[in-house]
Amino acid sequence: MRANLGEESVINASAQFWEQMLAMKLEPLPAAGDLCLAAGHILGSVALSGVWKGRVEVRLTERLAHQATAAMMMCPIDAVSEAEALDATKEIANIIGGVIKSSLPRPCSMTVPAAAVETRDFAHPATSDDALIVAFRHDAGDLMVRVWEEECLQAA
Repeated sequence: MRANLGEESVINASAQFWEQMLAMKLEPLPAAGDLCLAAGHILGSVALSGVWKGRVEVRLTERLAHQATAAMMMCPIDAVSEAEALDATKEIANIIGGVIKSSLPRPCSMTVPAAAVETRDFAHPATSDDALIVAFRHDAGDLMVRVWEEECLQAA
């Protein structure tokens, strides 16, 4: 990646949401490339544009999405619907994307978040010239945050 954004920035952005807002501790995995999310996982994303153009994605197992939704809504996990889990995943992508955005070159704007249940497995190599990927593990499931850089017009 050309932007000055490292793994620690993604870990901090994730911790800010999971630990401070939901009191859930996720452990970073040493090798994100070892993580494969099965079909049925939930993808939340935001696109960013300006000096830095790209996308921030959060991909989480259905069980982790439901656990996070239950924590957000302060309700039992079995009361969480798929629509509510998708809405919560949008909020997760929005918050993590917003924190990451603050580390990118300005000006930078962010789209409204989107979320969907993925119909295919997802695996990505841990290293890539255009993406930074950090994986996390929780008892309820796995999370992958991918910052995908399309273009950076100046260094951060």
